[in-house]
Amino acid sequence: MKILALVDCNNFYVSCERLFAPSVRNAPAVVLSNNDGCVISRSQEAKDIGVPMCAPAFKYKSFFEKNGVHVFSSNYELYGDLSKRVVDTLATFTPAMEVYSIDESFLEFPDADFNNLEEIGQKIRRKVLKWTGIPVSVGFGITKTLAKAANRFAKKEKWTNGVFELCDTHKNDKFLQQIPINDIWGIGRKNSKKLTDRNITTAHLFKELPDLWIRKNLTVTGLQTAMELRGVICLPLDKYQSAKKTIVTSRSFGKPVSNLSELEESVASYMTRAAEKLRRQQSLAKGVMVYIETNPHNSLPQYSNSAKITLQVATDYTPELISVALTCLRSIYKSGYKFKKTGVILLGIVNKYNRQANLLELTHESQSEKKDNLMKTLDAANSRFGKGILSYASEGTNKPWQMNRNFKSKNYTTCWAELPEIK
Repeated sequence: MKILALVDCNNFYVSCERLFAPSVRNAPAVVLSNNDGCVISRSQEAKDIGVPMCAPAFKYKSFFEKNGVHVFSSNYELYGDLSKRVVDTLATFTPAMEVYSIDESFLEFPDADFNNLEEIGQKIRRKVLKWTGIPVSVGFGITKTLAKAANRFAKKEKWTNGVFELCDTHKNDKFLQQIPINDIWGIGRKNSKKLTDRNITTAHLFKELPDLWIRKNLTVTGLQTAMELRGVICLPLDKYQSAKKTIVTSRSFGKPVSNLSELEESVASYMTRAAEKLRRQQSLAKGVMVYIETNPHNSLPQYSNSAKITLQVATDYTPELISVALTCLRSIYKSGYKFKKTGVILLGIVNKYNRQANLLELTHESQSEKKDNLMKTLDAANSRFGKGILSYASEGTNKPWQMNRNFKSKNYTTCWAELPEIK
């Protein structure tokens, strides 16, 4: 029988920071969201002293100082690289894998022995820790939802030693009775309240409900969750993750921005990142959308708008995409407002090598090849020497609009100039 494992990195962002800060390894530590807004990752020590998830950083500043909490700004360059290293390590155990998020992956073991799951789980934990330095927990189940539930025990219960399985349908009920309804993967806040109001408070009670009632009140998605808890596979492993149909890149500014030139820099920078993602999944975009907005939470004059342009020829060529994005921005910009955020969206995404080319593309085939070669060279340089080592003039240099990251660590693994030093 096929067995699924959910491998989840423990307190991932904090674990990444601890790799290069030995003094933090046994101390309370937190990682903050964009613009150093709120807590998005906590070490176990931070949890133990009462730091809640999503705690506003400005409200907890004195608490952090008083309790010796180490604070880090989010460093997505570092986290993304270490996540890839974890995934590469997991791929040595089985080729059948689905990367679910930056810190979670599902692994499929077609012929696993129930009696050896503990051994397999511990091998995974040891190898990932040795090769990447990141601690993980492993949950086994015959469905994704059961593997997710098992991982909950692996992470929270010390007696599991980081590995737990829910593969025996007779034994499962005992543990499903201990999982609150709001902790079930696939049951959102709204449905959780709906179920709790009817005294359906655990995963076990939920899976025992009649199918017709579940489908009527929680739609087919809720029924799939219940079936998975019963051991019926409804969510197969997505081994070949489909390319994104839209790509969005946006950030809130570190401070309000009024002038057009700084907004243009931000849009050019975001489009550069979006185009990199587009090429990474071997796709082209047929359309570009840009939006701008002020901060709705203050009393200043408000304005938000968006503009979209459809391209004659689908492309992944960054200079062209930047040019179109800037045209969109200039068409909606209004002076006199303090803008909080801009964003770019790539639309109409198609596979680069499996599509019908139009006549205009065929007549400019040699020019298209030159553009491809230029983008490959640029991407290779930024990959080898560090992101942003080569950039476009339209992105600016000082970038005063960038989000606040006052406690950001170095890009230890992706930038030659920031390699850790051994003293």
